[in-house]
Amino acid sequence: MGLRFRPVEATFYDQFTEQANHLVTGARILAEMLADGADHEAVAQRMRDAEHGADETTHAIIRKVNSTFITPFDREDIYALASGLDDVMDMMDEVVDMILLYEVRLMPAEVSGQVELLQRCADLTAAAMPNLRSMQSLEEYWIEINRLENAGDKNHRRILANIFSGDYKTIEVLKLKDIVEALEDAIDAFEKVANTVEQIAVKES
Repeated sequence: MGLRFRPVEATFYDQFTEQANHLVTGARILAEMLADGADHEAVAQRMRDAEHGADETTHAIIRKVNSTFITPFDREDIYALASGLDDVMDMMDEVVDMILLYEVRLMPAEVSGQVELLQRCADLTAAAMPNLRSMQSLEEYWIEINRLENAGDKNHRRILANIFSGDYKTIEVLKLKDIVEALEDAIDAFEKVANTVEQIAVKES
């Protein structure tokens, strides 16, 4: 078996950690959007600012890939991970934007559980990114993200059952369904990131 040598390029690891930390911020802002008496306009503006910051980090990673001759792991994997992290932020921003635009003030109680799952996924992802440098201690991360995604699927079904129970007006059902589906998409996107990390770890081991 041949030896694989790649130079140490710390910038990528730092940028992925920075990108994941944006997700921690985004998940926290999303939770604030659900708080009683939240100023939706102000919270949505903060989310837009956070999403813009995350975009800048994503673009910096892409520029770095395009200007680096030898990358610490395969270019397509760097692109996939950067894109996956960016997708999560975009989806959380979409949830906040829909709550604002739809003027939703009352959510099913179970929605808070989904947002808590998102926050946990964000924390785990941010904690895992520095470990890409050594490719160590990553397996527990993607296993736990998978478990949280499964829990999110169950919550999602319960929330939909609640929404369609007849307790909500038709227009409210349509609004809530959009928001709940977007939350589910965000949790799924975290799992996609974890799957990408697993593929990188396996390939580089």
